[in-house]
Amino acid sequence: MNKSGPIIIIDDDLDDQMILGEIFKELNVQNEVFYFINGVDAYAFLVHSKYQPFIILSDINMPRLSGIELRDKVHNNRQLNLKCIPYLFFTTASEQKVVIEAYSKSVQGFFVKPRQYADLRRVINNIIEYWKDCHSPKIEVDPVSVEPIS
Repeated sequence: MNKSGPIIIIDDDLDDQMILGEIFKELNVQNEVFYFINGVDAYAFLVHSKYQPFIILSDINMPRLSGIELRDKVHNNRQLNLKCIPYLFFTTASEQKVVIEAYSKSVQGFFVKPRQYADLRRVINNIIEYWKDCHSPKIEVDPVSVEPIS
């Protein structure tokens, strides 16, 4: 996990993206933030980018490729899997069957977007602080062979 890497936000609601941007500024989050409105563009970025993201916050209901489908693609991509990028769902969907499906995809967290700004700020702060304190394997990956470097 690259704690200084960018935060990836995948959400087709531009108002939510704007609000999250304000919260990251208020919290003085130093990580760069990249926004995507669909899973197809986010996946292309993750696969082809030089960046190793810190965390991914993904909505579930999105056009072109849902958050669940995107999680499958990220989890099954060996190169991305070795990067140990925490994948969290941050969505309005709270039905139990959706939560179960999300966790069946080895997601690292499922959060329902609070409606109140102060609650949203608190949740985002908790997520960032938790993952900043979390430890993960230090695996360097050879980008050509996608094999761990010993």
